[in-house]
Amino acid sequence: MDIAQLIQTISIYALPVIFAITVHEAAHGYVARYFGDNTAWSLGRVTLNPMKHIDPVGTILMPVLLYVATAGTFLFGYAKPVPVRFGNLRKPKQHMIWVALAGPGANFLQALLWGALLYFVNAADVTERFFLEMCRAGMLVNVVMFVFNLFPLPPLDGGRILVGLLPWRMAQQVSRIEPWGFFIVMALVLAGVVSTIWMRPLMSLTFSAIKTLLLPLAWLLG
Repeated sequence: MDIAQLIQTISIYALPVIFAITVHEAAHGYVARYFGDNTAWSLGRVTLNPMKHIDPVGTILMPVLLYVATAGTFLFGYAKPVPVRFGNLRKPKQHMIWVALAGPGANFLQALLWGALLYFVNAADVTERFFLEMCRAGMLVNVVMFVFNLFPLPPLDGGRILVGLLPWRMAQQVSRIEPWGFFIVMALVLAGVVSTIWMRPLMSLTFSAIKTLLLPLAWLLG
């Protein structure tokens, strides 16, 4: 691995990744507070201060080591999860869905904003590769987070959405997976299942949706 290339990649992705995880986690806490749970708020986690959300191992060390070890072919990381006591929500089962959706929703919105910024940068005839690549990285990082977190298995957001949507008995059965969910998801990722049946198809659809939503802006700037 070329050290210069690694430094360049980190510099391009650093800001988009920090924004992606910070807004994602803060969104969970904000929506939880809106629906009655002040746990994250009382712990100072409903904030855009990235230091409150960054996990030294999961956010920094693990992604860098994986990037170096796999020559950039596999990358994974995580932030400190925002604590939410779903029992404190006014309507726990229903409001759980909105709290879970808040994080991926924040990533989709950020992907849209990075896409809009890319159009503005191109319209301004900015040729500096760094800015162009950062905009593309911002879109990619947020689309990956949006799609991955919607995978329907606890403790991912998609799993919690599924629990909120299912009838009580089925919801309880799915929720029992949560203690082992992380390991199951990692096994599926390493086996290529998540990438093949989930990430690639849904990322393609998400990028198409973003392009469609940005068509009016493209027309105005074109």
